[in-house]
Amino acid sequence: MNFNETNEFSKDFKRLSKKYRSLPNDLLEFQKVVSEIPLGTGRHFAILTATETVKIIKARLFCRYLKGSSLRIIYAYCEAKKMIEFIEVYPKSEKEREDRQRINDYLRNFK
Repeated sequence: MNFNETNEFSKDFKRLSKKYRSLPNDLLEFQKVVSEIPLGTGRHFAILTATETVKIIKARLFCRYLKGSSLRIIYAYCEAKKMIEFIEVYPKSEKEREDRQRINDYLRNFK
C-alpha cells in the first residue's frame, strides 16, 4: 500500500505533532491497520463519499498522548492504485466536523 499526504495534511500534522509528541508513531500504527483493512471495520470508520475511483473515509486516530481520547483523520482510498492519501487530521476539541471544502477540492483535483 502506498501512502501520500496532501500539503494541508502535512501542515496540520506538523502543528499537531508539536502538541502531541506520540503522533508520528501513532500515524505509523494507523498505517499498518489501514494497509490491512483499507476501509476499516467497526464504528471507528465511516465512509463520507464514494465514487467509482476513490472513497473518502473518516476514522479515529488513537493518540497515546491523549490517553484514551482520539483525533479524527480523513483519508482517500483508491483501490485501483492501491493508494491511501491523507487529507486532514484534527482533534475534536478544535473542530466539530471535517472540512467539507477541503474534501471537495481534493475530489475535484483527484487524478
